Amino acid sequence: MAAAGGSSRRAWVVEVEKTLDEADAAVEVSRWQRHCIYRVPECIKDLKPKAYRPQVVSLGPFHHGDEELQPMEEHKRRALRHLLRRAKQPLEAFAAAVEEVAEQLESAYLDLGESWRREEGRERFLETMIVDGCFLLEVMRAAGLDGRNTGDYAHNDPIFSHHGVLYMVPYIRRDMLMLENQIPLLLLQKLVAVESGKPPNDDAINRMVLRFMSPTSRLPPTGTSLGLHPLDVRRRSMLYGSYQDDSGRSRDIVPETDIIRSAVELYEAGIRFKKTNSDSLRNIRFRHGLLTMPAVSVDDSTEYMFLNMMAFERLHVGAGNDVTAYIFFMDNIIDSAKDVALLSTSGIIQNAVGSDKAVAQLFNSISKDVVLEPDSALDAVHREVNAYCRKPWNLWRANLIHTYFRSPWAFMSLAAAVFLLVMTVMQTVYTVLPFYQQDQASNSSLAAPAPM
Repeated sequence: MAAAGGSSRRAWVVEVEKTLDEADAAVEVSRWQRHCIYRVPECIKDLKPKAYRPQVVSLGPFHHGDEELQPMEEHKRRALRHLLRRAKQPLEAFAAAVEEVAEQLESAYLDLGESWRREEGRERFLETMIVDGCFLLEVMRAAGLDGRNTGDYAHNDPIFSHHGVLYMVPYIRRDMLMLENQIPLLLLQKLVAVESGKPPNDDAINRMVLRFMSPTSRLPPTGTSLGLHPLDVRRRSMLYGSYQDDSGRSRDIVPETDIIRSAVELYEAGIRFKKTNSDSLRNIRFRHGLLTMPAVSVDDSTEYMFLNMMAFERLHVGAGNDVTAYIFFMDNIIDSAKDVALLSTSGIIQNAVGSDKAVAQLFNSISKDVVLEPDSALDAVHREVNAYCRKPWNLWRANLIHTYFRSPWAFMSLAAAVFLLVMTVMQTVYTVLPFYQQDQASNSSLAAPAPM
């Protein structure tokens, strides 16, 4: 038995040996660089599972077929029919264009699953891509942000009417922030090319998506390359420009383990806050006691947006840690509602969620389990701020304010002590002054010449 087992090659050994070529570094690089849409691991989801799951519509294969998202499927089909009638192009033309890039679209999804890759699954994948892509185009156009006419829907349409845009589209926009609920922008580019008869450039697709994702903000540079997906475009729009230069002046002064103080503590140390004209998260500067920061609007979708952007940075190699570094920075300077109130008075935080305490809890919660690279993008600002706070005068000022000006009773006690000290000095002066004046008069009489 043993001899027979030894002479025959084990099936699992043969299987592994067949795949040895896949261990080549060049093969692995080519494999991993195609992925840009990921399933969020449970270790990240545990903190807030709802933040990573779409609520009303599935986009792409990961949540396709989820029971709670089924009501939107009929609206997707209806959007496809409207687009086809308006474009006057056969559905086969769209299918052929998407099939040309089917391998690229599949490769965008990590852990897609064999059920989507088999021959029958491939057709289901193409159908899902076309239906979801056309639906997304129709939703963006119904919002009236790209100048296209979609007036062929009924006036009481639950999705594409004015009423639908007002009440349903915000939920769809929020679902487009979910990392697991992305579709490649290459798909939209192919669909628009067939519909219009000419391929749109990369910047046109980027801006179309960005106008929908962030309708109230200015359109910053989106770059020359086509975005990976809507979440990537939204993230890139928040990260233009450069960081503050790290001159290294304070690198040897401030320990690496130091964390930046809260906004109130910084204010007590003499630091003032000012809103920048740019809304780029990179535009955080510290010079001569002035910390300038971009304004951030905190609403119901802010938490979802930042959590999914941080998950993307953690899972997509080469994405950087810009958003993660910003959240870590904000968590450091926001400890309580007082910090939020101080930043709100400077216009840095625009609170649309309610109380200042809710905003503080939001930033404190989404920063849990944050992983930063050794050289964080905001290290220069971090060091400059802490170096400023460590100057003797600023330390004395901060301690004085913290000890005597935090409550009216402490201030009144200080004022009373100062008043008593002044009164004591004045009493001493008035007590000593008559003796001084008498002594001067005696000296003057002794110095006067005797009369002849």
